[in-house]
Order: sequence, then C-alpha cells, then structure tokens
Amino acid sequence: MSGKKILMITGDFTEDYETMVPFQALQAVGHTVHAVCPDKKAGDNVATAIHDFEGDQTYTEKPGHRFALNADFDGLNPADYDALVVPGGRAPEYLRLNKDVQNLVRHFFETEKPVAAICHGAQLLAAAGVLEGRKCSAYPACQPEVELAGGSFASIEVDQAVTDANLVTAPAWPAHPAWLAQFFKLLEK
Repeated sequence: MSGKKILMITGDFTEDYETMVPFQALQAVGHTVHAVCPDKKAGDNVATAIHDFEGDQTYTEKPGHRFALNADFDGLNPADYDALVVPGGRAPEYLRLNKDVQNLVRHFFETEKPVAAICHGAQLLAAAGVLEGRKCSAYPACQPEVELAGGSFASIEVDQAVTDANLVTAPAWPAHPAWLAQFFKLLEK
C-alpha cells in the first residue's frame, strides 16, 4: 500500500480511541495523517474523552489524553489530501456548525475520495449534506440524523463496519479492526 496523505478533522472532546488509534495506525502502515481543528494550529492540543460501555443506557465519559494537532486548519487545501477521517465523540456536535468544515467534508464526497467516519462522526456528514442515498452506521443515537439527512442507517454490531462506495462507517471504537481494515481497502484503490 503506497502512502496516502490523509486529513483528520477533530476537536475538543473528540473520543480518545477514535482519534488516537486511527491516527497512529494509519501512520504505522506508511500514510501521512494531518490532524486539524478549526481555530487551532499545529502544536495546539485538543482534549479527548474516553467513552465506555459499562451497562448504562448510554456510554459513560471520562477525561482522556491531550491530543496534539500536527497541521493548521487555516489555509489547508482539501485537494492536497487523498482521504478523510472523522472521529466521533462530542467534537462533531459543534464542528458540524462550521461552514468551512462542512465544505471540506463535501469535497471528499464530490471527488469520491475515501472517507472513514465513526460513532458521532455521522453528525458532521449529515450536516454537510452528503448522506443522501448512502448506507451509514454510527452510534445508535445518531440514527435520526442519518435518516433525516436522507441516509439509510446501518444498524450493525458495535464491533462491525459497513462500506458504501467511498464511505466506511462504524458505530464506535470496538469496531476499529473492521473499520480500519475496510478503510485500508479503500485507500488501496
């Protein structure tokens, strides 16, 4: 697999595993990953949160690590990137309000470049208007947003992933092996 240049859009209270694991795994196999956040620069940090499934009606949240961004959001050109990663957590909830972020997401769909989104990352896809006619998995609480955006919600096990054309999605971090494996296949094309 030849190295690709991948953009990761993240922000404060991104889910810890859903940010750090793909960031490191993609680099481990030879890809370059630029992690960016609006209003922050390379070297700035975002706070992460650890979401866990402990038998409650929803996930629990605990403080995670500080995650260092390695590229600037301002001035980036999405045409310079081969693929996009959208981690979950609470960051997509507010990132979806940013028109520049929405435009970046749209670029990857308009150009049919690979996109990997997990958990609440679907909120950003829905806000960008790119789910029409698409099968998309996400954290189950995001089902209404996927469907209201014209997507078909894929209700799959928490450790599974689904690919629809250039989009690979999964419900949460337990799906990393399946989600990343499917994303790697998209990157090989």
